[in-house]
Amino acid sequence: MLKRILIATAAATAFATVAACSSSGSSGGSGATTPGGATDSSSSAATSGSTAAGGGSSSIPSTPVTLTLWHNYGTEQNATATKNLVDAYQKLHPNVTIKIVSQPADNYFSLLQASAVSKTGPDIAVMWTGLFTLQYKSFLSGLKGLVPDAALQKEQGLQWTTDNFDPNGNPYVMPLETQFYIGFYNKQAFTKAGVSSVPTTWSELYSACSKLKAAGYTPIVYGNGGQSLGAEFYPWYDASYLEIGQLPVDQWRNLYDGKTAWNSSGQLDAFGKWAALESKGCTNSDVLTKTNNIDDFVGGKAAMIIDGTWDTQKFTDAMKDNVAAFVPPFSDTPIKGVVDFPGDGFSITSYSKHKDVAGDFLGFIASDAGQAAINAAGLIPDVKGATTDNPVNQQMLDFVSKDGMTPYPMLDNVVQGDVVDAGNKTLPSILANKMSPSSGLGTLQSTWQHLSPDKRSSTYK
Repeated sequence: MLKRILIATAAATAFATVAACSSSGSSGGSGATTPGGATDSSSSAATSGSTAAGGGSSSIPSTPVTLTLWHNYGTEQNATATKNLVDAYQKLHPNVTIKIVSQPADNYFSLLQASAVSKTGPDIAVMWTGLFTLQYKSFLSGLKGLVPDAALQKEQGLQWTTDNFDPNGNPYVMPLETQFYIGFYNKQAFTKAGVSSVPTTWSELYSACSKLKAAGYTPIVYGNGGQSLGAEFYPWYDASYLEIGQLPVDQWRNLYDGKTAWNSSGQLDAFGKWAALESKGCTNSDVLTKTNNIDDFVGGKAAMIIDGTWDTQKFTDAMKDNVAAFVPPFSDTPIKGVVDFPGDGFSITSYSKHKDVAGDFLGFIASDAGQAAINAAGLIPDVKGATTDNPVNQQMLDFVSKDGMTPYPMLDNVVQGDVVDAGNKTLPSILANKMSPSSGLGTLQSTWQHLSPDKRSSTYK
């Protein structure tokens, strides 16, 4: 799901290793601009929520009110964005105080669950999207009727926060940002190696790797740097593109309900070609143990890396215009999709005594002022038509808006947590050629088969 922080421990939740991507550490802003057409003038305070111009909402009481907001962002860019939002909102509404509480990442969801039982938790809580949302929806409020419709309509990807991921459903989360799993490449390395164009298929990728290796580069560097999700590299960035290369987005549910077996012939073929990256010398030989892969890429030793938007600013700060994004070409034919997903955001607890004010704050996220606060933290806005001043982040947005690629969710947000856990243990070994695709994918299929029937039905739960 969104990989921004250390993931919650497996003991805390069965879904603890579902990836929740997000930004990782630097606080430099990308300066994203507010999307065109996202005006916030209100014809009715009751339906408009807070506006960029400072217009009030009838949901804000005239007497002082205090809300509590919990997050698990640590000190990363998302924490900066949260503070920016709260500061801007409180400036518009001096009688509203929102206390920000940073909770430890390793047991954040356990704390949320425990506080829900006693009804002593926050009014507003950071929530990961996809299956995480559905797991914790019992103490979350549907946002329709609390957040202004105009604000909800500006957001994209809300279906990944509704029951059964229904596009017409009632969302439980107001997304904070848009995130991408994506590839990055070193332009200078490609030029020196004589790679004239970005590869778009397996065969083109293998060919590019041969040229890059001959020129002295590690073609694609893997390791657990950037996001400390375990001792080995996190495999679901790559796996997402392996599945994009096989299944249209409306068939990804097949991996959840079993219509497509993890060890089917198509899966075995795709993961076999992925494993060939190591055997053909396209990767570093120590993919299971390397920890400084980010340094190798930024330092010019490696030509490509599979990562995400949480490291874009880090790359552009260090490499300037020498870095660009590319869609990992894990397919026999050019891929027509890209992982473009609202990885997390804010929810209103079901027991909050100030749902009206909390809803107004969430509506503020979609306003001009709210988006400016997010943009100032270097994140990509999650509103329709958003743009950003960071050229590499903008390139990702253009994959969809200009190149017509289909947005896909993060694979690890829409398959069962137990399967994600199993993949964390087996998929890296497949790439390292320490385990055959048949054996590793067989483990995933066996894990799926041992789930309770309600967790492998046609309904996401």
